[in-house]
Amino acid sequence: PAVRFHSCYVAGAAWTATRSPLHKGSDRPRQWLALDYTSPDTRLSELEDPEEGQGSGAHMISTARVPADKPVRIAFSLDNAADDTPPEDTIPLVFPELEQQLQPLPPCHDSVESMQVYKQHCQIAEEYREVKKEIALLEERKKELIAKLDQAEKEKLDAAQLAREFEALTEENRTLKLAQSQCVEQLEKLRIQYQKRQGSS
Repeated sequence: PAVRFHSCYVAGAAWTATRSPLHKGSDRPRQWLALDYTSPDTRLSELEDPEEGQGSGAHMISTARVPADKPVRIAFSLDNAADDTPPEDTIPLVFPELEQQLQPLPPCHDSVESMQVYKQHCQIAEEYREVKKEIALLEERKKELIAKLDQAEKEKLDAAQLAREFEALTEENRTLKLAQSQCVEQLEKLRIQYQKRQGSS
């Protein structure tokens, strides 16, 4: 669409218009207008897009008061079409299990260097994903070994406790056997004494 600026004085400054046909992600160049500070009290005449006729989609610039000692630059789009470049949060993830900041960015298909960088980034991301999987498996194995070690330590403590109990019971058994033999001897002595008394009587 045509772009027109109505004649006006901008207090303290005037502006010149330049165009930059840069538009990422579209076959149709996106038109931009940059207004650069020139000199104070200069009249800004009507400017029209030299490539297009007048249309209803004109963009207007309103008068503004700008200090003469402060340079100002204004840039805005002359294209009515919305930017078709998707925002970052809508770009599909190449590796959904990786963090957002580690995702390979979509390449510029017209640039060989961009495609090479994208392929290298994908390769690095794939290697990183494999390393993360190996780390996860090792962490799981570590947990299993720690559990087995804890069980072995527990069994070792139980075995030591059982050994101490067995030693105590063995000592108690020896003491009981000694007491039994002493009781048998005393009983035998009492039996002999009893027989002697019976014979003397």
